[in-house]
Formats: sequence, C-alpha cells, structure tokens
Amino acid sequence: MVSSTKTFSIALWSVFLFLFPSGLYARTLTITNKCSYTVWPAVLSAAGSSPLSTTGFALLPGESNTLSVPPAWSGRLWGRTLCSIDITGKFSCVTGDCGTSTVECAGANPAPPVTLVEFDFNGTGQINLYYINLVEGFNLPVRVVPRGGNCSATGCSSDLNAMCPMELTVIRDGEAVACKSTCRTEPCSSTLFFKTACSGARVYAHDHGFFTCSSPHYTLTFCPTSNR
Repeated sequence: MVSSTKTFSIALWSVFLFLFPSGLYARTLTITNKCSYTVWPAVLSAAGSSPLSTTGFALLPGESNTLSVPPAWSGRLWGRTLCSIDITGKFSCVTGDCGTSTVECAGANPAPPVTLVEFDFNGTGQINLYYINLVEGFNLPVRVVPRGGNCSATGCSSDLNAMCPMELTVIRDGEAVACKSTCRTEPCSSTLFFKTACSGARVYAHDHGFFTCSSPHYTLTFCPTSNR
C-alpha cells in the first residue's frame, strides 16, 4: 500500500512538472527606473481582464519592482512624473496624472500626453502581445524587453521632450516635460514626428506596432540607457 501510494505520488508529480514546468504560468513584469528622477508607475487593467494586483508606488532612480501578472491579463502601464502632495493631502503629477488625488489610480486613465505600454496576455497558445503606444503623446522614454525566447524588444528610448516641436511641447517651470499628439485616428505632422523618432511604436489608432512573444517574463525600463 505504501509502495503504491509512493508510485502514485511520483507519477502525479511527473504529470505536474510536465504540465506546469518552472515559470510557465508564473508571469512577471519587472519595472525599472533608470531616469535621474523619481517615477510613479501606474497600471490600468482592461475591462473584463483579471486584475493586476498592485498598489501605488514610486521608483527612485535605479530602483526596480517586480509584479506578478495573472495568466489572463491585459492592460496598460505608464510612468507619472513630477508628482507631489499638497497641504490638503492631494496627490498629483505634472505628467501621467490619473485624477484620483491619490497615488493609486484605481481604474482611471492618465491625462495625455503620456507614453503608454500595452500588454495582452490573453492570446491563444501562450502568445502574448505588447507594444509602445504614443497615440496619446509622450512623456517618458521606455523600453520593453522579453526575458527568454527569441523575441523582439520594442520601445521609444529617445527623450522626445528634448526634440519635440515647439507647438507640441508641454512646458513646466521652463522645462519640456511632455510632447503632445494632435491627431489620434490618422497620420498627421505629430504622428510623423513620433514615427520618425520611434519607428516601432504605435502612433495613431490604425497604426501597426504590435509585437508578440511566448515568454512569461518582461522588463519595462523607464529612461533606458541603451536599446538593449
């Protein structure tokens, strides 16, 4: 009886390892801040998606935070900059603010212009979709790198605020902090600027800028120091 139980346990464990090899469904997203200033990441899960459990947090220069991603999750991430709390306790950011007056965005979208990173982990055959979205403008350089697998990285690694056309530039205290997009559904002068600078990004609603990968692990870096 003991021998039979042991044999059954070994067989069951073998099936478990076959169906669930290490890391197959343990999906992670590591967010790293290589900017010279603090960034407050924000997450918005898509309607009907499994929620990505996270609380509002700040990343100081050089810091990272790894999030566990549910198997069926899709949504967007972005970085907020120049954030502060006023004397009434209201939290707000100059770029990427979601209007909740708290560090947690609680299901709210950001105010443009903002650099968005979109993910869809709902693809069939464990194929995930990801892309950089500049349809609503730009506020931070960002790069997404799959970890493992023969997959392509994508991003907009250049600081477009420094080269943004004057009529599109958002100025705060004499500094360029964001770059606006003037049209979202079709190509125009602003989308041409974004596409020229970041050819792999999606710059208007019907633009193609999607990447796919079977890797369960991704690194999202604000202000990447290189294209790697």
